Amino acid sequence: MKSIKYFAVVMTLAASFSSFAATTQSVESQKIGTVSVSGAANIDSLQAQLQAKAEQAGAKSIRIISAGGDNKVFGVAEMYN
Repeated sequence: MKSIKYFAVVMTLAASFSSFAATTQSVESQKIGTVSVSGAANIDSLQAQLQAKAEQAGAKSIRIISAGGDNKVFGVAEMYN
């Protein structure tokens, strides 16, 4: 049962983040690093925390490359300038 919940969360995250990544990365952007967050309450909170951390590091956009979790959500995003 736990693996079914995990699979559903991963598929939901993949669908929502794939459309977000397409809108935040321009053709002229260069990857400048990665940023990670753990302990977010939900997907929206994870996205906001990753974006804020990336902006502090000087990034103009991000592309979320992994996310998951059960009670708390974690994720990693690539930063672009």
